[in-house]
Amino acid sequence: MRLGSGTFAACCVVIEVLGVALFLRGFFPTPVRSSSRTEHQAEPPAPEPSAGASSNWTKLPPPLFRKVVIMLIDGLRDDFVFGSKGVKFMPYTTYLVEKGASHSFVAEAKLPTVTMPRIKALMTGSLPGFIDVVRNLNSPALLEDNVITQAKAAGKRIIFYGDETWVKLFPRHFVEYDGTTSFFVSDYTEVDDNVTRHLDKVLKRGDWDVLILHYLGLDHIGHVSGPSSPLIGHKLREMDSILMKIHTSLLSEERETLVPNLLVLCGDHGMSETGGHGASSVEELNTALILISSAFERKPGDIRRPKHVQQTDLAATLAIGLGLPIPGSSVGSLLFPTVEGRPVREQLRFLHLNAVQLSKLLQENVPSYTKEPGFEQFKMSERLHGNWIRLYLEENNSEVLFNLGAKVRRQYLDALRTLSLSLSRQVAQYDIYSMLVGTVMVLEVLALLLLSIPQALSSEAELEVPLWSPVFSLLFYLMFLVLSALHVIVCTSAESSCYFCGLSWLTAGGVMALISALLCAVGSALAKMFADGKFLSKTLAKHQVCIRRSQGARDRSPRFRGANVFLRIFGP
Repeated sequence: MRLGSGTFAACCVVIEVLGVALFLRGFFPTPVRSSSRTEHQAEPPAPEPSAGASSNWTKLPPPLFRKVVIMLIDGLRDDFVFGSKGVKFMPYTTYLVEKGASHSFVAEAKLPTVTMPRIKALMTGSLPGFIDVVRNLNSPALLEDNVITQAKAAGKRIIFYGDETWVKLFPRHFVEYDGTTSFFVSDYTEVDDNVTRHLDKVLKRGDWDVLILHYLGLDHIGHVSGPSSPLIGHKLREMDSILMKIHTSLLSEERETLVPNLLVLCGDHGMSETGGHGASSVEELNTALILISSAFERKPGDIRRPKHVQQTDLAATLAIGLGLPIPGSSVGSLLFPTVEGRPVREQLRFLHLNAVQLSKLLQENVPSYTKEPGFEQFKMSERLHGNWIRLYLEENNSEVLFNLGAKVRRQYLDALRTLSLSLSRQVAQYDIYSMLVGTVMVLEVLALLLLSIPQALSSEAELEVPLWSPVFSLLFYLMFLVLSALHVIVCTSAESSCYFCGLSWLTAGGVMALISALLCAVGSALAKMFADGKFLSKTLAKHQVCIRRSQGARDRSPRFRGANVFLRIFGP
């Protein structure tokens, strides 16, 4: 089969691009996304489960808090608050953690530990990919379902001060904002003063529902001087005084309205021992997360150690607290301590809404979702929940109702934990099979190009496709059968989802046929090269024999004999 050099090169380039694309698809799996909810149209909330009884809870529960203040300190790793530095430099925060009405957590961030992906994780509950590291330099508008968009759609008035990354992600969501640039890392005073200067005025006003403050100074000190710098203590003390100002203002307002507010202290990422971030060290992944509200009950002498949670859990918790739908792409679970003081029916309602959202996301992103243990646990929890509702509507206040409610709650929490882990695993793991298929395609084309360089450089490139040769056609069909059998075995036994296994059998078979044909073409080129090499060696040997014979005949001739004698005498 004859191919022009241009056609041959074009075919190789196309196959190379397909192989590289398949490899990258396995190396950078697509994030878990929900396709059932758009920015302009949200699905109605799932109704309360019922078992032979009608339920009147078909709408979202009312908000738990009147106002929410999010104080995000860039680079706030967990030991800055819960360690010795927190005790020394943040006394008011330490008091709230140990004795106040608060819940403390160590929130684990995921890679990449840079600002923009972490803001997306906090507000969407999803796990951004490594492509967001590039976008961190120029953040585009966030179109994915998130808490800020839901709050704006519900008529919430949102005010923001701080890192201008928020303004780029949410360009038309804030009724008032003042962005500060994070480019000048040597500035750790003005970037925070530009945020704090608005506080006194805003806290006295009542025309807002959500206030977001993003402080950059701590992170800038870490970049310049590291986490052991004396400036870290001064900055933590400054942040502690600001937290006290916000908290006391919210408490004084609650005395008038009698409706609880929520103050969230959190970090987007941590800080390494050299002061940087972006990698996967424990210091960069673990951040502080404190939820403060008078709605949280705390018994005297109750000492609570910070629990380890995922950073993505905040989105679902904020949505429940504001009475909003949970973002469709969120893989996080509700931080249950924030609602454990509510009646049992409300607790189960919150957990059910979160479990429904995660189960829908699992169905949209995992083909074999029915085999997932989290989905089975969710279905079991929903059945038990329906039985509890039936007993509750029958006004059965016996111990059976209490024990069943506790069992349903535990079942929901286990289901949420398993569902969240299954969805997070879809992003965190590599698709080895797709990477392997793409690598084989790329290597075969490279080998074929290297073996065909002499022909490809000529005006006519001759590529022998060996399907008509008995030997190579047998090799082609054997390879095709073996690869097809391996494909079936891998796709039927794989526990996790695979992009290449998700393709149609016709498409996968075409790829297997292409790989088999390329392998045969490489074998044909190798055989031809060896055959040409043997022919060339034989030809050279014949030429050398002929040259020796001609030289011997020339030496014996009378005409050249005198010249040879002359060269022996006078020659060099």
